[in-house]
Amino acid sequence: MTATAYDAIVLAGGAAKRLGGVDKPGVRVGGRTLLDRVLGVCRGAGTTVVVGGRRATVRAVEWAREEPAGGGPLAALDAGVRRTAAQTLLVLSADLPFIRSGTVQRLLDALDSSGCEAALLVDAGGRDQPLVAAYRAEPLRRELALLAAEHGGLCGLPLRLLTHELALARVAAGPLDSFDCDTWEDIAAARSRIREHGHVLDEWMTAVKDELGIELDVDINVLLDLARDAAHGVARPAAPLTTFLVGYAAAKAGGDGPQAVAEAARKAAALAARWAEEEEPKGEAAGHGTEDGAG
Repeated sequence: MTATAYDAIVLAGGAAKRLGGVDKPGVRVGGRTLLDRVLGVCRGAGTTVVVGGRRATVRAVEWAREEPAGGGPLAALDAGVRRTAAQTLLVLSADLPFIRSGTVQRLLDALDSSGCEAALLVDAGGRDQPLVAAYRAEPLRRELALLAAEHGGLCGLPLRLLTHELALARVAAGPLDSFDCDTWEDIAAARSRIREHGHVLDEWMTAVKDELGIELDVDINVLLDLARDAAHGVARPAAPLTTFLVGYAAAKAGGDGPQAVAEAARKAAALAARWAEEEEPKGEAAGHGTEDGAG
């Protein structure tokens, strides 16, 4: 894994005709807007530029608009590129509910290791995804300038023209990395999936961390085990109270966040075990007398 310095460009415009013209980046999936979900996976960017209408976002970004408004993806991309300074640019569309930070890292790594001018995600059907990609800034600026000169501007040009002259590396998409929300059926499918048993806790934890502005990876199983021990060994209401206190203790301890959480959870779990050991087994009290039954 590399620590590539990069800026991010998120394209959040478009007419969303198949959604009836609603503000697609503002549609919520799992309690978060589509735009915020995408912003969550590129927190490592030095500068993040969102091309589209201004709105409240989960973190600070810079804003840009293509000229003219609604001029298409190449015009929007050009507007975003003009607001960046890094030599590596991550480009994402704002309608990717399941894009992961690990996928972003794979794109950056592929660009860094390949020597190519761009690293594009490729979906399961073998289609290149130019709006889920990492680019070297100068070749990208060059291609946008050449297209503008050749066609008298970028307005309305198809996205496929962008990568014809670029040296490309391709990165296979992980499960649902390239799933985008173009219709209400897509939105319904995304909302249904995050509530499936195998995904709901990860989705919920990510949503809470984004809402609270926390960047911390913790072992969910450690906290669940602690909650179980507190509920069974002490009382059911002790479970949420104990996990809250563990989080508070970890925050006060500072240092390595995940390690602080694990250490606080270990101490609380040990306390719950000692607490449970003192519970008098059923029938024990009846046997506290002398062997002949005299008190």
